[in-house]
Amino acid sequence: MVQASGSEIPQIKSRVGAILRATSGNFLEQFDFFLFGFYASAIAKAFFPAQNETAALLNAFGVFWLGALMRPVGAIVLGAYIDRIGRRQGLIVTLGIMAIGTVVIAFCPGYETIGIAAPIIVLLGRLLQGFSAGVELGGVSVYLAEIATPGNRGFYTSFQSSSQQVAIFVAAILGYVLSEVMPAETVAAWGWRIPFFIGCLIIPFIFVLRRTLEETPEFLAMKKHPSASEVFASAMANWRIVILGMMMAVLTTTTFYFVTVYTPTFGKTVLKLSTPDALLVTLLVAVANFIWNPVGGALSDRIGRKPVLLAIACLSLVTAYPALHWLIAAPSFGKMLAVEMMFAFYFGVYSGTMLGALVEVVPAHVRTTCFSLAFALAAGLFGTFTPFASTWLIDHTGDKASPAYWLMCAAALGIIAALTIYRGGETIATREAVPA
Repeated sequence: MVQASGSEIPQIKSRVGAILRATSGNFLEQFDFFLFGFYASAIAKAFFPAQNETAALLNAFGVFWLGALMRPVGAIVLGAYIDRIGRRQGLIVTLGIMAIGTVVIAFCPGYETIGIAAPIIVLLGRLLQGFSAGVELGGVSVYLAEIATPGNRGFYTSFQSSSQQVAIFVAAILGYVLSEVMPAETVAAWGWRIPFFIGCLIIPFIFVLRRTLEETPEFLAMKKHPSASEVFASAMANWRIVILGMMMAVLTTTTFYFVTVYTPTFGKTVLKLSTPDALLVTLLVAVANFIWNPVGGALSDRIGRKPVLLAIACLSLVTAYPALHWLIAAPSFGKMLAVEMMFAFYFGVYSGTMLGALVEVVPAHVRTTCFSLAFALAAGLFGTFTPFASTWLIDHTGDKASPAYWLMCAAALGIIAALTIYRGGETIATREAVPA
């Protein structure tokens, strides 16, 4: 890429302000994703009636997953747009698409009112959300990496994931208050929609924040930006880096959706804990995730990405099943909190490291597209499939600790990816990146 003179390029006025504006869209994305997971039972009854609760729940989680399969499509289409037109404008577009999907789900009538149209409309809303989410995380992570101060890229990019925990925290509080002031039957019938309506009210405020976002100096310094066809060609040429990036991100996505989206359902339907207890655990997990993400990012800036990635992946591989087996042997609030805090530690430290690593691994000139595609594949094929896979595993094996097998698979992929990417002291991007 041809670079312009550094003196001609406007610099970011406030990095703290830029972080807040860039990550604001993550709030809406994860706020709605968490609510869909927590109220999966109520959503299943409202839109996906079936012969039994498990079948209805699988239908709801299936739609949750199908929406995520749009992530790779969004990563390629919107990623190419952001790499060509700019980080700022692209992030405004993704927010708009996400907002439409959120409003559609919040206001869609139930199956009893409009019949088969209800699940179809909800599916369309999820497809829009998935399309937008496919590049939202990548776009924000790339933005944060490009405004980072020297030697602190891991720390800066970690705030992408930390910002999502704020959404989980707020959603969990709303759910907790709702469960305390409304009878369970009322919440199941229509009260579950209230947090979704609140999410719709937040949308205009987030738009205001995103509109004041500054473009990154690194993007402005590029005189020539790749065309959409050049972005697509380069992304395909670097397919091996994208696949390894996906494998590296799988542990982040599966653990995240397990400790946030699936945990409330696991606590209520599998462990038979109360709704307030399940929500309180999720709330505390969000706090832990918020703390551990920047810790992981900062640690990897100091000692390197590889040792942190390998250490956490290995710990997850050997402890996931024993921890869940210990929990289901005699379920209690305290034991569930302890196990979830362990997984929150794994997620936070690994995610804070992985985001910085993935930005560095993918080719710089198609950074948003390749990053987003790698993460979208991880989230679409593995992460958002976690609630469905966990429910299916328990139903077919009879082992309530069986979701651990899914987490262990993710950890194994993370180990393979880290060893391959950082083979011989240099990254695979250094050895194999193919230009446009």
